[in-house]
Amino acid sequence: MEQQTYTTADVMICAAAKAWEKDGELLANGIGSLPRIAAGLAKLTLNDQLMLSDGEAFLVEEPVPLGCPEEERPNPSGWLPYTRVFDVLWSGRRHAMVSPVQIDQYGQANISCLGDFKKPKVQMLGARGFPGNSIHHCNSMLVTRHDTKTFVKGEVDVVCSAGYNPRMWPDEIIPETLQIGLIVTPLCVMDFNGDDHKPRVVSLHAGVSLDQVRDNTGYDLQADDKPAQTETPNAAQMAIIKKLDPNGIRLSAVKQ
Repeated sequence: MEQQTYTTADVMICAAAKAWEKDGELLANGIGSLPRIAAGLAKLTLNDQLMLSDGEAFLVEEPVPLGCPEEERPNPSGWLPYTRVFDVLWSGRRHAMVSPVQIDQYGQANISCLGDFKKPKVQMLGARGFPGNSIHHCNSMLVTRHDTKTFVKGEVDVVCSAGYNPRMWPDEIIPETLQIGLIVTPLCVMDFNGDDHKPRVVSLHAGVSLDQVRDNTGYDLQADDKPAQTETPNAAQMAIIKKLDPNGIRLSAVKQ
């Protein structure tokens, strides 16, 4: 029997797909190549009720592969212009997976800049719609590096998305509606469902130790004594991943 081969990126895609497994009928937005493939994989294998966008202005029943020519795109099943995206977003019927540059112990994320906001060392996108998105619907995160520059000590340089930091909320009361989903990295899967919403290791990728994860994280992590191992992709999942990424864009997204 031919041995199944996969990369760290493939492991991350399969782990990320589980973020939408129990969501039912809502809009799954994977922002970036790996999250987008993961959303398509979730639609085809875990939750067929998910709504997917073609990345422009239409809903599709079949995920659009990365780099798919216009003439080969699946037929749309509905109209989804920007105004309707906001109708879905503000009503909480969206679950995005984003790729911030920094994530802190509270789940706050940064996509704006590095360093002093008034004189940044590195200028990035700006907060964009992240503040409102993080309040109105669930956000999961996928990062392609796991180190103390990504999982920073203290707080992120610029707080672009809401987290479980009492100091940032009126009367230090964190709303029950705040939702942070899975955090997928090249080393593990995390969430913020530990005691009092503390960051927690859910599973370790094959060959990765808990000490390795902790050494590369700028804050304490809760974890079981023996965390579960992240599931590796099976043949059916790999076939879908390759179909959704025919040009292998995912392979250069993560340092193996």
